[in-house]
Amino acid sequence: MPPTIIIPGSATQSAARHLRSSVTRQEALCLYRDILRTAKAFHWCDEKDGIPWHTKLRAEARREFEASKEEKDPLIIAR
Repeated sequence: MPPTIIIPGSATQSAARHLRSSVTRQEALCLYRDILRTAKAFHWCDEKDGIPWHTKLRAEARREFEASKEEKDPLIIAR
């Protein structure tokens, strides 16, 4: 497939931006689902408060994804 040539101010540029954001969104959703699937493996409870680890891990993943939902900086997103 030939490379895409982006001319500033054209409709192609907005289409390329949309494609990049949708790929990033798909990657984030895939990562979030992987985290939720992995959290299912933690069945034991925390010794301090008796809450199952899978519940704590799911809540923490949700909190971190919600906190970074509006982030635009690619370096911070890559972390």
